[in-house]
Amino acid sequence: MSDLYDIPLRRIDGSDATLKDFTGKVLLVVNVASKCGLTPQYEGLEALYRARQGEGLEILGFPANDFMGQEPGTEAEIASFCSTNFDVTFPLFAKISVAGDGKHPLYKALTEARPKATGDEIMREKFAGYGFPPTPAGEVLWNFEKFVIGRGGKVIERFSPDVTAEDIRLTTALDRALKA
Repeated sequence: MSDLYDIPLRRIDGSDATLKDFTGKVLLVVNVASKCGLTPQYEGLEALYRARQGEGLEILGFPANDFMGQEPGTEAEIASFCSTNFDVTFPLFAKISVAGDGKHPLYKALTEARPKATGDEIMREKFAGYGFPPTPAGEVLWNFEKFVIGRGGKVIERFSPDVTAEDIRLTTALDRALKA
């Protein structure tokens, strides 16, 4: 079993957790934010969760305020926002940092296991065109970046923030992982 499973986490309600709680499941780990142009992705993520949870998929949302302060709320505010606006039922965790010096150990492990995201070059070019300074190579680029972890705890894929829950690249990776 992967060392990822031993990293201490905290759920959005304050209770302790680890990825061991999801042993045998395929995990889609997403850093989320409430005030981002990509926030509507919550809708697709929730639809994917409801459609595929019975097959062994768990979507894990990790609020992060690393990108232009787009997740400023408390855990209670974030939970309320997600429930009220998107009827989110997939597990949410306490706010963490996913980039930079204060990066949570989970995201350190994820980015080391998969330094490059599918779709990353295009998204980085878009950001450069908007005048946003890109994060260093290997770092999470923005909110809603996605990591797929297989049933055995291995990081098997990483997707840039603009790859949505409906994107064939993501659904194909999830199909393969769920059948493995």
